[in-house]
Amino acid sequence: MTKAQTYQEVLEEIKAVIEGETSMTARYATASCLLAQRFDYFFWTGFYEVDPLKNDELVVGPYQGTLGCLRIPFSRGVCGACATQKKTIIVEDVHAFPGHIACDSQTNSEIVVPVLDKDGELAAVLDVDSTSLNSFDAEDQKGLEAIAAILHI
Repeated sequence: MTKAQTYQEVLEEIKAVIEGETSMTARYATASCLLAQRFDYFFWTGFYEVDPLKNDELVVGPYQGTLGCLRIPFSRGVCGACATQKKTIIVEDVHAFPGHIACDSQTNSEIVVPVLDKDGELAAVLDVDSTSLNSFDAEDQKGLEAIAAILHI
């Protein structure tokens, strides 16, 4: 099965499980779990949500993996850059990314995708880390963006 086919299959699985679910926690938890189980190069897979009380800060949400950072300001790291720009960021080598936050020193590459609510406002970012360099490509971007697009009701 190709990577594109795997993403399509996971997308359909996530859709089926979250259909009718009104809890964003449950929707994000489902997506993180199914993604982490399907891709062996995903070391950390999860969500950082916009804090409703501090709208310039992300707070850790549902995830699969080692301990994540609890909070990330929009001004720091790959997740903060994604939140500020509202666009997907692929980093081949996180150690070369200015302002990278090392939540786990085993991470070497990363992709972060914005998750927008139905009004087009940033609700969260989907963060996926890998222990290998240069793990993520345009196919990952396309697949993860499609998944991010179905998460909000």
